[in-house]
Amino acid sequence: MTQPAKTLPAKNLPAKIGGAPISWGVCEVPGWGYQLPADRVLREMRSLGLAATEFGPDGYLPASPAARAALLAEHGLLAAGGFVPVVLHDPAADPLSEIDRALDGFATAAAGDGPAGDGPVLVLAAATGQDGYEGRPELDAAGWRLLLANLDRSAARAADRGFAATLHPHVGTMVERRDEVRRVLDGSGIPICLDTGHLLIGGTDPAELARQNASRIGHVHLKDVSTAVAHQVTAGQVSYTDGVRTGLYQPLGQGDVDLAGVVGALTADGYQGWYVLEQDTILTGRPADEGGDEGPVRQVRESLSFLRTLL
Repeated sequence: MTQPAKTLPAKNLPAKIGGAPISWGVCEVPGWGYQLPADRVLREMRSLGLAATEFGPDGYLPASPAARAALLAEHGLLAAGGFVPVVLHDPAADPLSEIDRALDGFATAAAGDGPAGDGPVLVLAAATGQDGYEGRPELDAAGWRLLLANLDRSAARAADRGFAATLHPHVGTMVERRDEVRRVLDGSGIPICLDTGHLLIGGTDPAELARQNASRIGHVHLKDVSTAVAHQVTAGQVSYTDGVRTGLYQPLGQGDVDLAGVVGALTADGYQGWYVLEQDTILTGRPADEGGDEGPVRQVRESLSFLRTLL
């Protein structure tokens, strides 16, 4: 018998804490694992007191803005943003068509519906052009010039359409390592999505980045990381996917990320954006106990409990 969901009252959570379908195992990578349906994921998000969701992989939520808005409204959720991998370094690929297609579905939460009138944030990743996150080419100087120029073009296109854009440093993309994050900060004006997990795995201290570049942070993905598993991933001993499967990501407060340092630095600088709980998970099958302590809900609930001690 399914037990009723244990709800964290929304009044006990700051308004700008959201979730992401990847915390429920929903991912764009082919063969990632069992994919839970959107209705269940959104119900469980709201049962925990989350205020918003990111959109998940292309096609996970309805493509029609009206249908997408209706689904989110049915579950009492705002739209925090959407993760959009786009090839930015290839002269044969113009990213703006992909940006426009993604933004067509962003007209989901009207400005003024959410905290501080925020709409969803375009969370770009500098895709390699390959499926998955297990390998990437190295860019030459011309490739970097094009990537940086395309970041600014993409941010400008999003702004023209009324949305903020950020660049998400991400394992297995063209912007992963510490020096690559620095090139983006120095060579473009696009804000950064501070993903505490991917940054740490790529060699960037997320708390240091938050302290030194708080004004460039436009969106936050909160993860905690087992550095022991992260070192195996960066050393090539296990793939990124296998690392996720074997405990790369932990509930907040149970790993090695200085989350208090991140939140403290952003709070001191007056950060007003979303904090999105986004802990990559792989499911081998359908969790039977909807909303209970089996499956992804338990880890998200533990993360929320820890986050409340910081906020």
